[in-house]
Amino acid sequence: MGTGLGLAIVQGIVETYGGKISVYSQPGKGTTFHVFLPRIYSKSAVKTAPEEALPMGNERILFVDDEPALRNIGQQMLDHLGYKTVTKASGVEALETFRAQSDQFDLVITDLTMPHMTGDILAKQVLSIRSDIPVILCTGYNDMITEETARAMGIRAFVMKPIMMRDLAETIRKALDKK
Repeated sequence: MGTGLGLAIVQGIVETYGGKISVYSQPGKGTTFHVFLPRIYSKSAVKTAPEEALPMGNERILFVDDEPALRNIGQQMLDHLGYKTVTKASGVEALETFRAQSDQFDLVITDLTMPHMTGDILAKQVLSIRSDIPVILCTGYNDMITEETARAMGIRAFVMKPIMMRDLAETIRKALDKK
């Protein structure tokens, strides 16, 4: 069972690109969502500076998210960036894996809002096993923890969803390179 944040994540993505979502619902008949995105006229009309190469690596990452689609996207992005990734669907499952193989990971990335064990609790447990491991906490909506609170717990970075590839790549490198 998910946490019901899928629509909030979609709304965040749509708004990131300057779009809007409208909703129409009629009891017994269903709900209709309309997603409006700005039109891009042509590639030649949009002039952008050349993009810098993404920071990459080859470290081992434990990636935790209870949403299968987000777990899959996270795995694909991390693989593309060169990392060796193990994914887990829950904090409990991730903690069991980490306890058994704590020396096999260089970084932990975890969603905050998960059933049974939230990401902040997972982070505390992981850091109690290995205080040197960098932890990145992610969420699509948050009123439970601030970036300052996360840092005080020993969490290296705090990232809001939707996570863009460049943001993920840069955050990982900063967390790993800060010794």
